[in-house]
Amino acid sequence: MIQGPASLPELPTLQRARGAARIAVRDDAGTTRLTRLFQDGCAKIRLPRGRDVEAVLINTAGGVTGGDRLSWAAEAGAGARLTLTTQACEKVYRARDGVAEVRTNLTVGEGASLDWLPQETILFDGGALSRRLEAELGAGARLLAVESVVLGRTAMDETVRQGALADRWRIRREGRLVFADDLRFEGAIAELAERAPVLAGGRAFASLLLVDDDAPRFLAPLRAAIGARGGASAFDGKLFARIVAPDGFTLRQAMLPALEALRDGQPLPRVWRT
Repeated sequence: MIQGPASLPELPTLQRARGAARIAVRDDAGTTRLTRLFQDGCAKIRLPRGRDVEAVLINTAGGVTGGDRLSWAAEAGAGARLTLTTQACEKVYRARDGVAEVRTNLTVGEGASLDWLPQETILFDGGALSRRLEAELGAGARLLAVESVVLGRTAMDETVRQGALADRWRIRREGRLVFADDLRFEGAIAELAERAPVLAGGRAFASLLLVDDDAPRFLAPLRAAIGARGGASAFDGKLFARIVAPDGFTLRQAMLPALEALRDGQPLPRVWRT
């Protein structure tokens, strides 16, 4: 008797990464001090020494893939200053199924300042990421936020042919929505990136937002810093810019002076320079 081929074995259930971390700071006579630190799973926070608090976020899973979940939250109390960055670039690997989710919630108290400065996210071919940034600002609070994406490592001849990226920003001041942005790539990313209205062949891009009553004064320095690689506009106490570059190295070369301009000459976190 001739038997048909044996049925294929079921794919094994893969372990998924889970992580959540929270940090809160307060002002103490002009010095920012830590008041709360929570870490769970693969999400860790390290605090280099300094006058103001600089927190380095670490995903010990080494990257994300379909089904992974990461959650970050930070609160700067009234008058405090807090800078958040990441130890390295976040990597989004090929997803067998599902989407990686990263959620960030920021609270900036009255007269406080918070800089959200993660290093680049590298999306690999077949990667799928849903990312959400939400911030609540008090009266007179200042927020600087950046998110940047590199579509594969061009130095290693990588091309992101297929994948998915959804980036959603919602910023509120005293409960009122003051900024919203939704960015989405899905399907044939390499083909989409070639289109002139999208990236015009670029393989790396960044979004920068400054919410500050004094934001318009940074418009000219920012435009000078990014040159022809992007555009910026200031309106109603906000400044927003996008930068497009052919690769991650060129993007960073434009981002460094741009972020320094928006930080009013303050140096970037040390991890950005190593």
